[in-house]
Amino acid sequence: MIYNGLEEDRRLIQTVPTMRQLAYENLEFLGYIHLPFGTGGGKEGGKDTGMAPDFLSGEPDVEQWARTAAAAGMRALVLSCKHHDGFCLWPSQYTEYSIKNTSYKNGKGDLVKETAEACGKYGLQFGIYLSPLDQNSCIYGMGKDDDDYYVNQLRELLTNYGDIFAVYMDDVSENGANGRRQKYDWERYYQIVRELQPNAVIAISGPDVRLRGISEGEIQKSEWSVVPAKLKHPGYLRKLSQKRTKTGTARQEEGLAPQSRRKDLGSRKSLAREENLIWYPLTIGVSIYPGPFYQKERNGEIRSLQELQELYLNSVGRNAAMLLDISPLRNGRIALEGEKRLEELGFFIRNSFADNLLNEAQIETIPPLDVRGTSPEVLRTDDYQSYFQNEDGIYMLVIKIFWPETKKLNYLVIKEEIPLSQRVESFRICYEKKNRIREWCKGTTIGYKRIVKLQGMETECLIIAIEDSRVAPAISYVAVY
Repeated sequence: MIYNGLEEDRRLIQTVPTMRQLAYENLEFLGYIHLPFGTGGGKEGGKDTGMAPDFLSGEPDVEQWARTAAAAGMRALVLSCKHHDGFCLWPSQYTEYSIKNTSYKNGKGDLVKETAEACGKYGLQFGIYLSPLDQNSCIYGMGKDDDDYYVNQLRELLTNYGDIFAVYMDDVSENGANGRRQKYDWERYYQIVRELQPNAVIAISGPDVRLRGISEGEIQKSEWSVVPAKLKHPGYLRKLSQKRTKTGTARQEEGLAPQSRRKDLGSRKSLAREENLIWYPLTIGVSIYPGPFYQKERNGEIRSLQELQELYLNSVGRNAAMLLDISPLRNGRIALEGEKRLEELGFFIRNSFADNLLNEAQIETIPPLDVRGTSPEVLRTDDYQSYFQNEDGIYMLVIKIFWPETKKLNYLVIKEEIPLSQRVESFRICYEKKNRIREWCKGTTIGYKRIVKLQGMETECLIIAIEDSRVAPAISYVAVY
């Protein structure tokens, strides 16, 4: 069936990810370490500049941070090198308000270096967060002088610590110690990152990755990576607001302008009048604690394993990355309860997606071959070199999976060939039972990855029906667990 609007769809699929964005999306699950003075002071947001520089009661265990992140199934770790309080976890030459003026290793310590090395040991990529807001700096809010200061610290971090996969920076503009506010020179910040770490994505208030911080990891029904270009402007990507629920616990919500809070960001209808589009994938930012980091008065308030499983499935499994705050206690170690919970999460991820039952199945498609004459066997390979793509204008695709005997199924994984853009608008999952085809569920977007819960379904035949797509569906990978 040929549909109307083919030319408009061709316009939409011109928007594709960069190589750095592809690499970032492939990481899927990331950790975040936040260790400002606020960790010990019990304040959220790291705004506790009045505490003494001896900020830890024990030796920071960076090995535990990285080991725990790897055990949880994370593939990268982001360190908050300087938060809004202005304290630097590395011996910056541009301020005295840094680790060099503490008793840690007699002033010779460098937690950025130590964390980067620990990440390398445990096979994790290393990223940084650097706050443009500096409530300790006397030049904050003074225009170019403050921009110079921020760029100089970026240069230190981007040249002395090896490969950096991501640079996180956010548009938080508050009064500094001198009562001034700063208008940030974003393009200058981006330029220095591109110059020194060209493979790094710039996230939050950056052009490569957007972040939504939501306590329960809610995600849009249809999560699109192709969105209006104006969303990347920091004016649309303000800080994550720290709000309170009715129970008084901290709740991170998306602090974005109304344009980017809409439920519909990337549908055909919403993009019809948008001349400029960008690839702007989502990261869901959540914490293992009720608030942004560990606070002693909330000891024991660690998210349950079930909560973390749902957060993972509703982010990584719905076209988003997951950034989980696993910040340590004041003694420099991740809380024992948190460490155990993260190990349990890692076991769940590894165990749930270990045995691909597609290896025991036969695959058939309608149409039987793709536009290049390729068979559906390419769907068994998880890479972007092989994929199944319909002829332009043929927007439906049926993938049938047959087993010689009944199988108990828990999860279905589908991935689009996103180097060719995000295309799928709607799909349906069906299965065969007692010689009848029954519908299991309906869905909208797929994107980088969609994980569909099958909840112990027993069947000999599973059917994926792509019912609508832009130009033609292009599916990269299918797996069943």
